[in-house]
Formats: sequence, C-alpha cells, structure tokens
Amino acid sequence: MSRPDYIPSLDGLRGLAALLVVQAHIGLVFPNAASHLITMGSEAVGLFFALSGFLMAHLYGSRPVTRENVLDFLVSRFARIYPVYLAAVLLVAMLSGMQSLNFVQPIIGGTEFLRHVFLLGSSGVFWSIPPEIQFYLFFPILWLCLSRPQRYSGVIVGLAVLVVVDGLLELPGPGILLLSKLPYFLFGALAGAMHSCWDKWRPSASTGAFTLFLLAVFFVYRHVLPGFSPEFWSLQSAAAAAVIVALVARQPPIAAHVLAAAPVRFFGAISFSLYLFHVPIMFLVRRAFEALMPEPVLILVALGVAAAGAWFIHETIEVPSRRLLVGLWRHHRWRADSRETPAETIEQAILDLQETEKRLLGGEGAARTGIRENGDEKLRA
Repeated sequence: MSRPDYIPSLDGLRGLAALLVVQAHIGLVFPNAASHLITMGSEAVGLFFALSGFLMAHLYGSRPVTRENVLDFLVSRFARIYPVYLAAVLLVAMLSGMQSLNFVQPIIGGTEFLRHVFLLGSSGVFWSIPPEIQFYLFFPILWLCLSRPQRYSGVIVGLAVLVVVDGLLELPGPGILLLSKLPYFLFGALAGAMHSCWDKWRPSASTGAFTLFLLAVFFVYRHVLPGFSPEFWSLQSAAAAAVIVALVARQPPIAAHVLAAAPVRFFGAISFSLYLFHVPIMFLVRRAFEALMPEPVLILVALGVAAAGAWFIHETIEVPSRRLLVGLWRHHRWRADSRETPAETIEQAILDLQETEKRLLGGEGAARTGIRENGDEKLRA
C-alpha cells in the first residue's frame, strides 16, 4: 500500500492478534486439545481495542471536525464493520437453529438474534463489536478534544477523571458497554495523537528488540506469573497495550522486520473476517471430517480452511460491501452538493457583480472628479 498514513507494522500486529484469538478458540472447537493450549485471547482483544483507538486518532485527529467529516467517518466505520458482521451473525444463527449440530457458541431465540443484529449481542466473539461501535459513536467528542485541546480542556479533564474512576471501581472487564473498555480506546487514542509528534525520533534496533520483548511479556505474563495479576482487564494492561501499539507504529528495526513481513500483514488484512468466522468454519470442518483423520491433523486442516475461508469472505463480502456503501454515500454527497451548488453559485455571482459595480462606480466617480478638476484648471488658465 502507498497511503502516507499506512503503517505496515500495525497491520502485522493486527494479524498477530487475530491469530492468537484463533489459537485461543481451538480448545473450544476441539475440547480434547484444550488442556494442551495456553490461551491469550483476552490480551489479543485488548490489543485490538488499543489499536482501534490509535488508528482513529492517527487517521482523523488532525482533520477539521466538520459535519461532513464526521458523517464520512461514521459511514466509513459502519461500512467497514457491519456488512461482514451481519453475515457472520446470520451464519451463526443458522447453525444455532440446527439442533443436531450443537453449535459451540449459539445465538438462541429471536430476541438474542435481534440483539446481535442491533449490535447489542454477546455470543462468542461478537461481544467485542458493541464496545467498538460505541467507541466510534463516541469518537467525535474525542476528535474535538484532539483538534482543539485548549478549547475543550474541561472535557479532557473529565475524561481523565472518568478513566481514574474506571480503574478504581475496577470497571475494565467483561462487558459489551464502552465504559468497561474505555481505557484501552483512550490510551490508544492518546498514543495515536502523540505519534505525529515523534517524527524526529528514529528508533534503534535495540528499541525494536525491546518492543518484541514487551509484546511477548504482554501475552504470556499471566501464564508465567499467575499470582502477579490474575485479571487481565485493568488500567495497567490498557496502558501496556497502548505503549506496545505506539512503539510498533514507529516501525523500529527488528520489530518491523517481523511484524511488517508479508505473511503477517496478510493475516492483518483479513483479520476482521478471520476474527468473525473462524469458530463456525473450524466447527464445520470438525463435524465434516472428524471421522476421517486424527485430531492433530484435523486441527491443522481446520486452521487452514479458516484462513482460506476468511480470505474468501474478505474478498467477496467485506471489501465489496465496504466499497459499495462508501460509494453510495459519496454519490449521495455529490448529488446533495450539486443540488446546493446552483443557488450558492448564483448568490456568489450576485455578490461578485455588486462588488464589481462598486469598483466601477468608484472608478467612474474618480474619472468625473478628474474631468471637473481639469476643466476648472482650464477655466482658471
């Protein structure tokens, strides 16, 4: 990609997080393997939240906060998330309705289905989508704070107090409300806002090695030191996630070589489809082939099919639907602008004409004054 705001290492970081979520759910689909796995799904999702906050601030924070820009942002985010999310919800609802399948993360009943359709559901991986969408709706307020920090200093102080209260009450934790995940988004957004201020800093290879070390510690510390911090969701982990995202975004040597590698970036590109669809795909592979091959081989096949299926869904649903919805929105904007343009043009033309007339009248008055003065001089002569 050649976009100036594109950071390859962040794509790789997203891909790594998506793979760890998939790995965390192998034991869900293949219960016999659960005891042999160390899962890091919560850490991966926390990193997703911080990364989302970073990217929103990085991509939009420096743009003017206008009605048009805010609407463009909301439409872009909706087009990015909802169509492929709805396809995943429909697939899971269909599998849940087949009693003989006994799907592992079902959506049961019409009420649950409607909750998921309206972005309030919590079945399986879908629990993380409501706080993400709620953050997008909240982001214009944060956008104002980023664009005019002095004018909205009171709001910034209020958000800081809210984060402190959030931590004291131990609200960061499971839940589908933004408040339970707000520190991850806010710390990530703060890192994104600071990113442009670090242009003169060129990280060294040792910084890259430290970044990879910090990333490894972030994912494994709960398993190496279970008594140190049994709960993942906390202000400390939110701050750590934001620091990791900020360091990775600088693309330090060694870390960039790993995270910006093409295979890792590929998983970053398909990460959302992989995140949404890996459980139903792996479940269907297990049900179809469990009698034909040993479980270790079946797990590898399921992982491969999940990756291929996610790529196919990314190419046939996620990307085309996003382009279609954004294209329709831009067409609507163009038509709305074209309807407004004639009146604006006429009004501006009238103002320009009036200004021209004033200039002409002023010139004619000066000319007439000059003629009179010349005439008086001739008379005096």
